[in-house]
Amino acid sequence: MNTDLAHSILGQLGRAKRADDRLTITGDGDPVFQTPWRVGTAGAAALGAVGLAVSDLWRLKTGKPQSVAVDLNAATASLRSNTYVLRNGERPVSWDPLSGHYPTRDGRHMFIHTNHPHHRAGALRIAGAEGDTREALAAAVAKWDGLAIEQAIADGGCVGGLTRSREEWNAHPHGVAIAKLPLIDIVKIGDSPAEPLPKGDRPLSGIRAFDLTRVLAGPTSGRVLAENGADVLHVAAPHLPYQAELLMDTGHGKRCAWIDLREPAGVETMKTLLKDADIFTQGYRPGTLAARGFSPEQVAALRPGIVCVSLCAYGHEGPWSSRRGFDSIVQNVTGLAATQASLAKPRNLPVQALDYIAGYLGALGALVALARRVEQGGSWQVRVSLVQVAHWLANLGTVDATKGAAELSDELLLPLLTESVGPLGRLRHLKPVVQLGETPAFYAKPAEPLGTSPAQWA
Repeated sequence: MNTDLAHSILGQLGRAKRADDRLTITGDGDPVFQTPWRVGTAGAAALGAVGLAVSDLWRLKTGKPQSVAVDLNAATASLRSNTYVLRNGERPVSWDPLSGHYPTRDGRHMFIHTNHPHHRAGALRIAGAEGDTREALAAAVAKWDGLAIEQAIADGGCVGGLTRSREEWNAHPHGVAIAKLPLIDIVKIGDSPAEPLPKGDRPLSGIRAFDLTRVLAGPTSGRVLAENGADVLHVAAPHLPYQAELLMDTGHGKRCAWIDLREPAGVETMKTLLKDADIFTQGYRPGTLAARGFSPEQVAALRPGIVCVSLCAYGHEGPWSSRRGFDSIVQNVTGLAATQASLAKPRNLPVQALDYIAGYLGALGALVALARRVEQGGSWQVRVSLVQVAHWLANLGTVDATKGAAELSDELLLPLLTESVGPLGRLRHLKPVVQLGETPAFYAKPAEPLGTSPAQWA
């Protein structure tokens, strides 16, 4: 398949196509699954760009590039990789039964996210549900106009979004603001001397990545770094909600530690770790960590030369930049879900393309910024959001969804899977998608539960 889209992503980051690039993308093209959106093309391009960025680091380390191969079916499957996880032969549950679409009084549909307990309780309370069942929530939402409950959910610190058409979203003030942003950007936020890559037999050997993220996009970014040799410390806090079953998808190759930023000792521990980190990835809304002393500029002052990756739902500009959101919500507000089916009966995509692609792009930005640090020094900030991915995906156009499959055949799927045994039991999960000619990607350790490891570098 054509590799131009992968090179165009890298081109946005100032990395021109090289004569010695050896990227191959194989597969028949979209649709792989039953969706009109070109999710396979998008996923394969993002992963192809990741592979070339890994090759660039290997070139900087050894003087020679390596070949990169991406299979489109594997790339597409990776956009729903959590659905392929089996734990001791059973499929873990990751969706609350109340999450989903709800008709409103004015004939619209509201998608409400309830996977976190406080979001579930908040949605029931804000809507005025007389009970904690899906039926009770539906009856309550049906008494609201769509825009009114969308605003009430947002004002209440919960998560939901009104299903819009593409035309509605493109005319929305936030849609207009996001349309002006690139898919991904890198900004220099400080000066520091150039740093060579650490020695080692993998592209990211010796690179330390502090992963302060939850759910899918951020943890996926860290997983990509881990599969190429980085020491990834995934940090969470015991008091914050976390869909721990998602670690069976995104936790491979990482160590998981607790840090509580409500406590002075936790703040000091994080500062100490960041002083020795190369990459700091965080998945909170703009400004959230700055209030605790960990804005990109503050982190760069702690550790000159660090790469700060910021992943969020709605981007760093526009009226919704501080709004909470997840893949499912952004699919609905941007018109992807309406195009998947119809505005009258919206349906989410069969993949969580925004989450996983944002994760790949976060890793890509970190890799490109590391290369810049080798060649010119400096501290860097990488910015990616789910809504920017949604705009990019929509701009790729549509295909005939009926030609896609409900699921990959066993003949196609089984070669993409592997098993690992560790603290979470026997896990079946997807292998790394990007195939590298010299340094095959792999997970050096199995996934582990939150808080298993001490908050220190290996």
